[in-house]
Amino acid sequence: MTGGVIVLSKEIKVSASYLTKRYELHKNKAEKAKASFKSNQKKAAEFWALRGVSFEVKAGEAIGLIGTNGSGKSTLLKVIAGMLEPTTGNITINGKTSIIAIGSGLKRELTGRENIKLKGLLSGFSNKEINQITEDIISFADLGNFIDQPIKNYSSGMKSRLGFAISVHNNPDILIIDEALSVGDATFYQRCVDKIMEFKAQGKTIFFVSHSLAQVNNLCDKVIWMDRGELRQFGPAEEVIDAYRAHISWYRALPKQEQRQYIAKRSKERQEFSLDQYYQNTIKQLESNDQSAYNLTNEALHRTFYGHQLPDRMSISSKIFIIFILIILFYIMLSYVPNNSFSEVISRFLN
Repeated sequence: MTGGVIVLSKEIKVSASYLTKRYELHKNKAEKAKASFKSNQKKAAEFWALRGVSFEVKAGEAIGLIGTNGSGKSTLLKVIAGMLEPTTGNITINGKTSIIAIGSGLKRELTGRENIKLKGLLSGFSNKEINQITEDIISFADLGNFIDQPIKNYSSGMKSRLGFAISVHNNPDILIIDEALSVGDATFYQRCVDKIMEFKAQGKTIFFVSHSLAQVNNLCDKVIWMDRGELRQFGPAEEVIDAYRAHISWYRALPKQEQRQYIAKRSKERQEFSLDQYYQNTIKQLESNDQSAYNLTNEALHRTFYGHQLPDRMSISSKIFIIFILIILFYIMLSYVPNNSFSEVISRFLN
């Protein structure tokens, strides 16, 4: 301890390597269900929400995420929070995470006070521990008598205030804030900023998403710039924000036709992203730099790209198992339905 400041070791809190997240674009739920069974069916159009995202974040760092709408910021946060599984890649989280979004995880029919208890129980707190922090949460949120009103009666700002208050008092190691400070008043915003700075001093890690570049610059040490699912740049906050502003200025200066062409080109790249090509490019890059990314051997790197890939469709064994279960259920149904009644049902169906 020096001058009242606790010096903490800069341990890695979040490590991500080659993260991808793919979605298949089906017209409706029925088409999606059919695609799971039909392995020979024409492959649906793909959307890559994340395309090869790698970074490391240390304890006590506040990381801003910036980018235009649809750039992959929220998807990346959900992967970090454990709410989404990446299609490929590895992510290591060293500590308990808590995500704050407007109204995230709050039950509409329950009161604010009841939501505090529910979120505490889901976080593994005992009733005694919940009772100890409840008044602090209520005081921080400053909702007055609304604390005993159902969440469905809350404004967006009130939901955000309660969600932030609950999350920070759950004492997470990694705090994830997704646009939750965009709807509060100046007094509450400053209260949140003070809490974030307190967390940083304690060595906690913070991820902060906001369209306000001024907020990001004020609160964050480093910034991740996401662009069409890719990590475009990661570095000191001011440096990355300046680069992002320059890019936005360049884009806005383009004629409308060239803007549309640029968006179409980038969107096509996202849809036509190839995991195989990305893997080959990564190998070439590592060989040219004479290094191994995150100390991975070639075998481990291949496993990172392909070993945990989520299947698009059911395996043959899964299909056989489901069909077997359906046959058993069909015969059980037959045993409980009188022959005459069953015949009537079949004849009505056929007619």
